[in-house]
Amino acid sequence: MKAWIRDLVVALALAFIILQFIKPTIVRENSMEPTLHDGDYIFLSRQSYTFGEPKRGDIIVFHTELKTETGSEKLLIKRIIGLPGDVIDIEDGLVYLNGELLEEDYIPAGGTMPHDAGSHFEVPEDSLFCLGDNRGVSKDSRYSDVGYIKIDEVVGKAVIRLYPFNSIKVF
Repeated sequence: MKAWIRDLVVALALAFIILQFIKPTIVRENSMEPTLHDGDYIFLSRQSYTFGEPKRGDIIVFHTELKTETGSEKLLIKRIIGLPGDVIDIEDGLVYLNGELLEEDYIPAGGTMPHDAGSHFEVPEDSLFCLGDNRGVSKDSRYSDVGYIKIDEVVGKAVIRLYPFNSIKVF
């Protein structure tokens, strides 16, 4: 009997340690299509920005003040476009980063943002500017109720899609 208890304690301790570094998450919307789809099961690295800096193109999950239908905090998943000090301009549905057209092979064809013509953003220190890949439906840094993302609001960086099994991918 004691061996069973010992094994259970060891398993729980290992699970606790692993969950300090990795957070399993299920994608619940389509704002990151075609990269991620509703129902995709991904793992987040919780320590990515403890040991390194955010990079443009990273896919992150972060806290917001938005609420779910049940009233709980809504986490969002988006792609980092701008880092502290960057200037983002959106003109004719195209994104310009520090005056240069941003090449975005991850957005769907025709995934422009015509309603954002003439938008200008200057990313503050300790903040990120994030957009969803599916720009037509994404609630992201373009909107005041999301805005710039404080780096300490980041839950984790997407590192692997584990499900569906035919779409396993390391990010």
